[in-house]
Amino acid sequence: MEEFDSVFAVEDKFGVFHNHMLVIPFRHTEDFFSMTSKESNDAEDLLRIMRNRISLTDSSVNGFNVCVNCRESEGQTIFHAHIHLIPRRKRDTTNPRGGVQGHYL
Repeated sequence: MEEFDSVFAVEDKFGVFHNHMLVIPFRHTEDFFSMTSKESNDAEDLLRIMRNRISLTDSSVNGFNVCVNCRESEGQTIFHAHIHLIPRRKRDTTNPRGGVQGHYL
């Protein structure tokens, strides 16, 4: 676990790809839009920290998806705000166009 002031990062137990991380505020809040400006800014800083760390330790990573699902109709299943940081690798899916949405279907 990595902490940055009002947020922390953990590996997603059900991640799409290796090193799929979640950035989560410590304070309970339902979704991204209910996060405070401080939480959003801290989350952005921690996303960059984790992106850099993953890039330095895994040379196969050549891109990232940053994803947020808000509300059940958009695929949110855990009703505590969280942001996905998903490392991508060349040929990790047959058609990467549009991110990982097609990977879930």
